[in-house]
Amino acid sequence: MNTALWIVQGLLAALFLFAGGTKLVLSLEVLNEMSKQTPLPGLFLRFLGVAEVLGAIGLILPGLLRIRPVLTPLAAVGLVIIMIGATALTLAGGDVAPALIPLVVGLLSAFVAYGRWRLAPYRGSSQPSVFRPAN
Repeated sequence: MNTALWIVQGLLAALFLFAGGTKLVLSLEVLNEMSKQTPLPGLFLRFLGVAEVLGAIGLILPGLLRIRPVLTPLAAVGLVIIMIGATALTLAGGDVAPALIPLVVGLLSAFVAYGRWRLAPYRGSSQPSVFRPAN
């Protein structure tokens, strides 16, 4: 289960890093042109880009570095929320088939969140626990 979660986390991190990085790199004029396709303003798209990049980082680094591993399922939950919004906006535009993509990505993010919380949580941490006495 741990291997499957790492594979899904890596794929989701690459996807969100690309999507969010694109929203961060593009100029506001281009983002405003993109906002003609969706009812979201360009600055909100920039905010979503920041959230997606931070979510991608949160999927990988806490488990890799063993520092605050509880952040991985929290990052996955944040990405689920973003994907719920993306699915709703796509469906509101009258497009059913393209709404399947953010729906599937959201379900994969939910799988990571549940998997890292309940099925295969990270064991150990480089941070000492407050409740564990030092030897």
